[in-house]
Amino acid sequence: MKALTADLRPGTAASSAAVPFILVPAMTLLTHLVYALAYLIAGVSAGAALWALRPEADPLVAWLAGALVVLAGALVHEVVTRLERERKAARRIARLNDRVEELAHLLEQRLAADPGTQPESGTRYDAVMQEVRLLQSLVARLTERRAPRPPAASAERRPAPSATSQAAPAPVPMDDAAVLEAVRDALKADRIDVYLQPIVSLPQRKHRFYEVFSRVRAADGQQIMPDRYLDIAEREGLIATIDNLLLVRCVQLIRETERRQHAIGFFANISAATLADAEFMRQFLNMMAQNHALVPKLVFELSQHDLRVGGAVTMGILSQLARLGFRFSMDQVTDLAIDLDRLLRHEFRCIKLDRALVLDPANAARIRELRHRCAAEGIDLIVEKIETENQLVEVLDTGFDFGQGYLFGEPRLSRKPE
Repeated sequence: MKALTADLRPGTAASSAAVPFILVPAMTLLTHLVYALAYLIAGVSAGAALWALRPEADPLVAWLAGALVVLAGALVHEVVTRLERERKAARRIARLNDRVEELAHLLEQRLAADPGTQPESGTRYDAVMQEVRLLQSLVARLTERRAPRPPAASAERRPAPSATSQAAPAPVPMDDAAVLEAVRDALKADRIDVYLQPIVSLPQRKHRFYEVFSRVRAADGQQIMPDRYLDIAEREGLIATIDNLLLVRCVQLIRETERRQHAIGFFANISAATLADAEFMRQFLNMMAQNHALVPKLVFELSQHDLRVGGAVTMGILSQLARLGFRFSMDQVTDLAIDLDRLLRHEFRCIKLDRALVLDPANAARIRELRHRCAAEGIDLIVEKIETENQLVEVLDTGFDFGQGYLFGEPRLSRKPE
């Protein structure tokens, strides 16, 4: 969003559209302290009054009554605070939606006012307009807020390769409810950051692709890693929105590299929830159909588990994407009994294997057979999580052509395309 608004500053209206808005907290810390002090005093007063009126009664009853008053005050305070937070979030979404609509209107005006625009510039404006519409639909989706509920204990889910193994610990541990709230707030405030990690050819170590990862940035600047929030986001129905935003950002990155004539591709994770999002996929496919030159540079990555449980529905959607020219990669491989014929039928051209799986002596024969078969069928094998030179030497001895890991580069923040 910031990258899009940065392009529109020829006049007053455009400049005003690019000015960020600032939200002033509705309830200050002092207000909360005053509220807390009020119901604490009310509770103590109620307990003392009951004791004074019924001196023959057990003092414990009086203090229990006072504690109930304090508890009731705390509950009312929590409800008021939550409602205020909800109202503030609704205002923020409404203003963000207004700015997206204003941006779309300004772009349409510029196109209409300049009939002599070069064909390639017109194509670029059309592409930007499609991205704006996609972003607009995603923003609108965030208004459909459900009542928050305490999430269950999270489990690890599709951790980004090598991206989490050496991550700095979070300054303050966050429980699942706090992580969920941070994800929702980051989606509204455009704080889903995109990180890129290189995939290199071996042994030259030349950058051939980048894998795209998401990081949630909390309001205080704290980063929340994928293995912490992905499972929670999927359970709460937010994972498709995160994936969709990443796909739009991927298209912008690809367009930037196309403009600079960089022969580089991007791997982007896509979940079953995203594939099942018919409305988004329809808009995304329409956009990519009109930007067909960008298609070969985007590789969708699906886990072995998602492919197995997805069945005919998932494969049918993949077939539609393949007809447009998209290629696919399978990652998170845990079982080396891979049906290569099925993958080939659906344009899977890459398979990612964990370094530990590749170097396990018990798997040596199956890895050798898989490598020979993939080489014959034109499927690239990528060994991920290569962290040291010694590990690289062991991988090179097995004859693999592509690698990924901290040894070749850690995930780095991508600047937003201009």
